[in-house]
Amino acid sequence: MGFIDKTYLVFSLLILFSVPLVQSQEEVEWSTDFRFTWADFKGPAPITSIAAATTASGISYNFSTSYENNELKVEYTVSAYFYPTRSWYKPEVCNDVTLMHEQLHFDITELYARKMSKQLAETKFTENVKEEVLKIYKTTLRQLNDFQNKYDSETNYSRNLIVQERWVNEIETRLKNQ
Repeated sequence: MGFIDKTYLVFSLLILFSVPLVQSQEEVEWSTDFRFTWADFKGPAPITSIAAATTASGISYNFSTSYENNELKVEYTVSAYFYPTRSWYKPEVCNDVTLMHEQLHFDITELYARKMSKQLAETKFTENVKEEVLKIYKTTLRQLNDFQNKYDSETNYSRNLIVQERWVNEIETRLKNQ
């Protein structure tokens, strides 16, 4: 077996063994009916972290293209997901306010999934659909990250109860109106 054949075999085995790990990643799609409980946070809390909890969430998308009457059609789905095994909390420092704070992080992710979906709907795509969708996705993730950081900063990670409540109301309103 030559070097290229061995490299291909090793690469194939790596893909084969890593696919079940990716597929076994637990994920929960955002819905109005799903509200966090601490039991949803299944990851181990890092000993060195000063944070009380972490919500691992993200945006996923897929799309397909076709032609109809010589016109490019792009169909897509965009979803917000929560990843329980990558989310964690420290029971000794967390309470119901902390849980509400973490829920809002997931709700904000959903808000940005909707923004991405709206952006895709409003875009007139060219033959470079893949690059254009990826650019929208990356821009959305940057905006989401900035917004999540602003949320943490303004609420002082849920410690400022008045500002925390304002954020809850604002995000609930935005979700209802989008």
